Amino acid sequence: MTEDFDVRLVTEAKYYYPDPQYKRNSWMGDYQTAYKNFLADPDAFWSTMAQELDWIRPWDAVKEWKYPYAKWFTNAKLNVTLNCLDRHVNDHRRNKVALIWKGEEGRERIFTYQSLLSSVNRFANALKKIGIKKGDRVCIYMPLVPEQVIAMLACARIGAVHSVVFGGFGAAALNMRINDAEAKVVVTADITVRRGKAIQLKTIVEEAIINAPTVEHVVVLRRRKPMVDLQDPIEIDFDEIMEGVSDECPAETMDAEDPFFILYTSGSTGKPKGIVHACGGYMVGTYYTSKYIFDIKDNDIFWCTADPGWITGHSYIVYGPLAAGATIFITELTPDYPDAGSYWKLIEQQKITIFYTAPTAIRMFMKMGESWPNKYNLNSLRIIGSVGEPLNPEAFEWYYHVIGKDKTPILDTWWQTETGMLLITTVLGEPLRPGFAGKPIPGIIADVVDKNGKSVPPGTGGFLIIKAPWPSMLRTVYKDDERYRKYWYTIDGVYTAGDLAVKGKDGYIMILGRSDDIIIVAGHNIGTAEVESALVSHHAVAEAAVIGKPDMVKGNSIKAFVILRVGNQQSDKLMQELIYHVRNTLGPIAVPQEIEFVEKLPKTRSGKIMRRVLKAKELGMDPGDVSTLEE
Repeated sequence: MTEDFDVRLVTEAKYYYPDPQYKRNSWMGDYQTAYKNFLADPDAFWSTMAQELDWIRPWDAVKEWKYPYAKWFTNAKLNVTLNCLDRHVNDHRRNKVALIWKGEEGRERIFTYQSLLSSVNRFANALKKIGIKKGDRVCIYMPLVPEQVIAMLACARIGAVHSVVFGGFGAAALNMRINDAEAKVVVTADITVRRGKAIQLKTIVEEAIINAPTVEHVVVLRRRKPMVDLQDPIEIDFDEIMEGVSDECPAETMDAEDPFFILYTSGSTGKPKGIVHACGGYMVGTYYTSKYIFDIKDNDIFWCTADPGWITGHSYIVYGPLAAGATIFITELTPDYPDAGSYWKLIEQQKITIFYTAPTAIRMFMKMGESWPNKYNLNSLRIIGSVGEPLNPEAFEWYYHVIGKDKTPILDTWWQTETGMLLITTVLGEPLRPGFAGKPIPGIIADVVDKNGKSVPPGTGGFLIIKAPWPSMLRTVYKDDERYRKYWYTIDGVYTAGDLAVKGKDGYIMILGRSDDIIIVAGHNIGTAEVESALVSHHAVAEAAVIGKPDMVKGNSIKAFVILRVGNQQSDKLMQELIYHVRNTLGPIAVPQEIEFVEKLPKTRSGKIMRRVLKAKELGMDPGDVSTLEE
């Protein structure tokens, strides 16, 4: 396993030391002290965090752990929106800006905590009007506009379980997620705007609900003039549905363990996993990390560049920062449109203080050159962060020197859809080490182990594991609890993340990437099986295997190896047809960069395709042990 990384990186102890004022002024203070206090009494640690929030009824016990199932804040009652909205409206933040949205052509919309609460309540009442009640599932497939955030919070208000699907997914991927969650309502928009072009969302939804028997209504935000026609009685206008409804809506009383949302993530089998998070623990975890790790203060403007279609957007655009009373900034603009300075210009204009983005974006910025960020005043930045995949040392250095001006600390964070909140980073004020995410945060016990669960020595690659439950952990995989148990039974007694890692002598952890069949492309988890299924669903394809190839900007690109059915000839035309077919089925994020037609694929005797052999051959590496190969 050790061939996967450069050993010199692990032994070279290069550090950057932040200004001591970061530690002095932070909510957490000294990392070592905080971590020691946590270890001394984990339940007391989490109880203290939870007490900073509003509960309708307090808990009987902080946690109940019956391996592999945890219950957190047992029998406590709450509503997440009371913590994200009402408690701020009822104190000094009533007229504080909660949300700033910037669209193309300079459009801007601003919501205070009071106006956001009113909008959320009105949409929550509108959902009730069309029959949505506690426990019903609502699929949200929208562009990054305030209404997407409002729809999520409105579901939370009335206890409906939301399932947000990223607006870049195609009809087949959306249909699978609607059907699996058995969604009663789909909330969408006519279009999303990307790089000046309107992309039709409503037409994708129309196709996706053809075989979706549970869908009763589609609520459409009509952004375009003249307005697109709606099909009565299924399709309803987003704004019209709120006409004449009250802006007061009592928050549904939820049990701490009630399901909060389902979020689908790529699995190593063709079917994505519906990760289920619960109300109480998720709220505590995202609040704690937003306040104590991102160190959110009242005058901060927090910009996480993700989309709420991913866990990063759930936790660090919507729920965490709002629970902490932050001002959040969201935009539909991309980093390279209208030009390569678009993000830096927004930071200068909006005086962004905390900027949280993906390594893909950072590598794209590097490619475009320093002259773009150097045109703008980035002095407002207090903290910069990274999420989605490992931040390679070169990108770390560029981010620190060019954007951070050699002084702004980087929070390189490791976590997953399944974990709900960030678990590993370099806490504010601690020395930064390029290539290393950092150490487990107070509240988390992590290690790097071999396949038997035995801790490996520093400098040796192994599996990243979490040794004890934490509040925002997933509770199950929707309708597939066996897949949930796999996280805890792969290595006995611990949570196995599916990532390879290596530890330095100082305890800092470097994440090496996935150990299973997931390819991280531009920060998005793409299951190899999902892309392979899409290819095989084309009439000309008999079999397919896909691998990730290193890519300077995206981290990885997808390469597909395809065996054709008898009677089909390989050609450039067929290659384009297959690319188009994957794009239509799964969306542009899953499209292979390359397709190679082959006569056969390396397989084990039991018929399992050995992707690592394909990858080793592609990268000119030794494929390792091939004794199980069929030939």
